[in-house]
Amino acid sequence: MTIGVVALQGAVREHVQLLERLGARTVAVRTPSDLEGVRALVLPGGESTAIARLARPSGLLGAIRERIDGGLPVLGTCAGLILLAERVADPEALSGLPTIGGLDVTVRRNAYGAQLASGVADIEFADGTMGRGVFIRAPRIERTGQGVAVVAARMGEPVAVRQGNVLAAAYHPELAGDAFLHALLLDAIASPSSHTTVSEEMASSSGRASHVAGVAPERSGIASTP
Repeated sequence: MTIGVVALQGAVREHVQLLERLGARTVAVRTPSDLEGVRALVLPGGESTAIARLARPSGLLGAIRERIDGGLPVLGTCAGLILLAERVADPEALSGLPTIGGLDVTVRRNAYGAQLASGVADIEFADGTMGRGVFIRAPRIERTGQGVAVVAARMGEPVAVRQGNVLAAAYHPELAGDAFLHALLLDAIASPSSHTTVSEEMASSSGRASHVAGVAPERSGIASTP
């Protein structure tokens, strides 16, 4: 199977190495045409504004959203989470830039501190196992919609979530060599019927309606993945 890795900026090489360790073939994605034949996609961490600026001329982020709505499994980490989020609490830096959206969460950029505050922290997965997450100027998931399940938490706060065919994390699993989320991404290719798409959930979810009205429900802790 071929997995695309958006290769505009950020921790591209580390994601490629982790996916290849799991037996996947990877291809660099820089333009919409690079999405042809891709069975799943990774949006690496890096700088969300830099990725958005570099993607704007080709319309890549809009093409990714179309593929997500069509059922393409996607994993976004750190900056990838920000670009997938439907709402950014501090949107000024992204003003006028394209994003992807669709993931029913509210995130805040750099909420875990500046570069000097970055580091490694313990995280707990939904199955009760523990792992380590690398947080580098990481965004915080402040709110989740009703269709969003928490996959991993840090001290009770969600740091990885899933909605239909979209996985996203505030941290960098690839820098810790942790393949848990990447394995979930590959599993989504093997059993696509077990997950509704983001567009299907948004069309049917009352959580989506409440978010538009400005009263998206808040969650904490860990829930089983849908």
